[in-house]
Amino acid sequence: MKMDHLRLPAKIALFVLVGVLLLAAAAYASGNDTVATAMASATAPDGAHLGPDTGVPWWVWPTVLLFFCFILGIIAVLAGVGGGVLYVPLVSGFFPFHLDFVRGAGLMVALAGALAAGPGLLKRNFASLRLALPVALIASSCAIVGAYLGMALPTNVVQLCLGGTIVFIAGLLLVSKNTAHPVVTKQDALSVALGMDGAYRDPATGELVQWKTHHTLPGLLLFIIIGVMAGMFGLGAGWANVPVLNLLMGAPLKVAVGTSKFLLSITDTSAAWVYLNRGCVIPLMAIPSIVGLMLGSFVGVRLLAKAKPTFIRYMVIGVLLLAGGKALMKGLGI
Repeated sequence: MKMDHLRLPAKIALFVLVGVLLLAAAAYASGNDTVATAMASATAPDGAHLGPDTGVPWWVWPTVLLFFCFILGIIAVLAGVGGGVLYVPLVSGFFPFHLDFVRGAGLMVALAGALAAGPGLLKRNFASLRLALPVALIASSCAIVGAYLGMALPTNVVQLCLGGTIVFIAGLLLVSKNTAHPVVTKQDALSVALGMDGAYRDPATGELVQWKTHHTLPGLLLFIIIGVMAGMFGLGAGWANVPVLNLLMGAPLKVAVGTSKFLLSITDTSAAWVYLNRGCVIPLMAIPSIVGLMLGSFVGVRLLAKAKPTFIRYMVIGVLLLAGGKALMKGLGI
């Protein structure tokens, strides 16, 4: 039976089963001592270590993380933001894990969501390869640089930069107003040369929407910064991709969102290899996080019709401000 023919409870049960099996396999392969050592290297702000010396069983933190990410997945869908942008600041701020491990898991979380959504978006022409590939080449290269930069800098410096970035993202969410169909009177020469135009059929109205872009060079230059930040902080960069593609370059909102999702599957993969190579992706963090967020996303989609998006949006902004403030305090040693 194909996955598409399964009902929602069956899908949830399948994801839970896969998550439990992978979790058990990781624990069996690593051994309790190795797992405890890996988790113990993440220190709490007061210097306490997780692991046998605190009497905390190895399975407690992955279980807590699973339920935490389930709630996070619901909120991310209702607020219309990617799970990665919420995951890193909240988990690094309120869980006693080392920032390197959180950033590695955060990239895996953003990558999982992008890979799940990418094929469907391409099939419906909501993601444009002509728009994505030049941007992806720049952003993915810079993400590798950002990942190495984030690993080289002291943790307190990265915490300060992360806190400032999260506060900036909260402000951007507060003031940004996306445009469904930006007006582009004329393509610039670079946009024409790269073929950054296209068409898609809007399922809401049934009409064929033609689009093209402009201000291409400033947009590509901004993706240098976006790529570095994505790799350095382990954030999904959808919060930055969409405003640049939509408001600056003039892509329709649906194309900007779809192309941004597809971009993450390339950009985050590039940065993720750096964290994997450095041993900063722990299965006991990454697997519960991904499974929890995906299950939460299923529930969030069902609740979306009944939720009040304005309230959720302001709640997320408030949570981001709190998480950003906590990261700044950690970076300052307060």
